[in-house]
Amino acid sequence: MALRSSRFTRAFTLIEVLVSLAIFAIAAVVLSVSYLNIIGSYRSMSHRHDTEEDWKWVRSVVLAEPEKEKVEEGGQLALPDGRQVNWSAKIEQAGVADLFRLTLEVDAPASGTIPAWQRSEALHVLRPSWSDPTVRDELRNKTKQRVEREQRS
Repeated sequence: MALRSSRFTRAFTLIEVLVSLAIFAIAAVVLSVSYLNIIGSYRSMSHRHDTEEDWKWVRSVVLAEPEKEKVEEGGQLALPDGRQVNWSAKIEQAGVADLFRLTLEVDAPASGTIPAWQRSEALHVLRPSWSDPTVRDELRNKTKQRVEREQRS
């Protein structure tokens, strides 16, 4: 009789096995969901990085354009990967000679696995070549008068 009872105490019961399987299943689900979240975050960061690189490309091409009229026209631009984006720009004279406020807007359509994106940014650009000489002289005179008034005060 003593041999029988010691043999039964060494074995697992069905309930213990089921509880351990349930714990293992819960752990597997939690780990798989975490893994999928990490993969999704990685993809999102990759797309964000690609979008930022595309934005930098468009901005550098637009800022390299010396003619004000071409910048105001806007148009399409080919990205390094071959996709086409539409861009437009609004140029306003700032209160300082040769300084302009450039509002650049870009609309990139979706392509394959790359999602569509839109972005707008306002920049201040110092471009003497864009200035009208009469407006430039007028703004310089206003600035000169303002500085003289502030120095007297």
